Amino acid sequence: MKTVIIGMLGTNLDRRGRNAKRWAAWRPTVSLCQHEDLVVDRLELLLEPRYQSLADQVTADIQTVSPETKVVHHIIRQEDPWDFANVYSVLRAFTDGYPFDTDNERYLVHMTTGTHVAQICWFLLTEARYIPGTLIQTSPPNSRPKEGDLPIGQYQEIDLDLSKYDQIASRFRLEQLQGTEYLKQGIQTRNKLFNEMIEQIEKVSIRSIEPILLTGPTGAGKSQLAKQIYELKKQRQQFGGKFVSVNCATLRGDAVSSTLFGHTKGAFTGATTARPGLLREADDGLLFLDEIGELGVEEQAMLLNAIETKQFFPMGSDKEVSSNFQLIAGTNQDLWQRVSEGQFREDLIARLDLWTYHLPPLRDRVEDIEPNLEFEIENARTRLGTMIRFSKEARDRYLQFATREAQWRANFRDLNSSVTRMATLADGGRISREVVEEEIALLQARWRAGAPSTHEGETLLQNILGTEHLQELDPFDRVQLAYVVAVCRSSRSMADAGRQLFSVSRERKSSINDSHRLKRYLEKFGIVFERIGAV
Repeated sequence: MKTVIIGMLGTNLDRRGRNAKRWAAWRPTVSLCQHEDLVVDRLELLLEPRYQSLADQVTADIQTVSPETKVVHHIIRQEDPWDFANVYSVLRAFTDGYPFDTDNERYLVHMTTGTHVAQICWFLLTEARYIPGTLIQTSPPNSRPKEGDLPIGQYQEIDLDLSKYDQIASRFRLEQLQGTEYLKQGIQTRNKLFNEMIEQIEKVSIRSIEPILLTGPTGAGKSQLAKQIYELKKQRQQFGGKFVSVNCATLRGDAVSSTLFGHTKGAFTGATTARPGLLREADDGLLFLDEIGELGVEEQAMLLNAIETKQFFPMGSDKEVSSNFQLIAGTNQDLWQRVSEGQFREDLIARLDLWTYHLPPLRDRVEDIEPNLEFEIENARTRLGTMIRFSKEARDRYLQFATREAQWRANFRDLNSSVTRMATLADGGRISREVVEEEIALLQARWRAGAPSTHEGETLLQNILGTEHLQELDPFDRVQLAYVVAVCRSSRSMADAGRQLFSVSRERKSSINDSHRLKRYLEKFGIVFERIGAV
């Protein structure tokens, strides 16, 4: 197989020395053909027209040291050798038109000559396989050659397949592991599927600037994960701007557009000064919009345009402004259900749904209770500045409750508050069985107080079925159905309602479709889940 080297004429390095003195100087293009263990069959030499005489001299000298090497000149025209776009387009045009023959020839790309811009372009073209070869780097001799010896120097071939280098591959694996662990700070897990999801989020976060949609109940860790994604990308110099976060459920009326898109002075009553808005504040950074389902349809349309064009109009302005932000959206609602109800734009969710990840509620991740408990204990130690620990009996009792009985309605917020209370009340930093029992009683009382009432359900039933049909039900069915519809009314989705209603029985089965089970139950009474929320 023939060896072919592609490179640029070194207008400075290859010009070294004049007349006979040139042989005393190291010249990279000539040195390529002086190595006994590197036989160059052909040298593809790129040059600008004004350096033709130098190229002729270099070619003649190569013929002297390596008669078997054929030197082919390729005239290129660079408007500015330091302009990246210009140099890349010139070299790309060369590679596109070159007749590569990988069956019979191997290709080396000389990286030593040319401007730094040209060297970067050679690297990119070779790494992307526009040039099916490897890189070659030449360097001068380590010491001055003896009188009469030629300054040949050294060369090194650089294979871009990093997987062949164990040390580099190990470093990449370590960096990936560190990135994954970085994203999981505050979201400890032993769940295989959840770990795999976090690994993919890490890859997507580093490689993409497209929107990410995080779904899951309140307190599942969406805000924390969005913040960690920002910190990870900032560490890797992908963000120069800020992390900007807002819960859309807290925005009302004119404040929605003003908060997100900004306003000009005098745009509305009370607008005494201009406001840039959160989208502009997140320029070159990350914007996290939690509970995005609460945005109005008009704001959704403006947001969609800002995502796609990076431009938008502040309130009261007829001049567009720009902001290059990445969006992460969070929601605990079924946005496709909101689309069917006319409350959410289908084109916006289609734009957000490229990368969608669901963070399950804590009660659905029983195996993660223990590691998260340890994480919260460690945080409590840091906050309180003292050693905090469970007695063995207290820890066993709390884990039994946490994994089998607890509802964890607010998910990690409930767990965080629970550990904080126990750590604060622990005498001598030791959480006793008595402290745990008091905490369990407190949690149970709070969750009972937040349960939907049967009276509320009776009113809903009457509105849904009508008085006549309601009286046709047995009292037992009325009481049970009243509770079920009250839970449905207070839940964000059928799946959420099903998880609450069947939380005990589902633990005895490896898998269960809570939504389907609830749907079948409601159908017995002619009730559709969506109808409950509309009443």
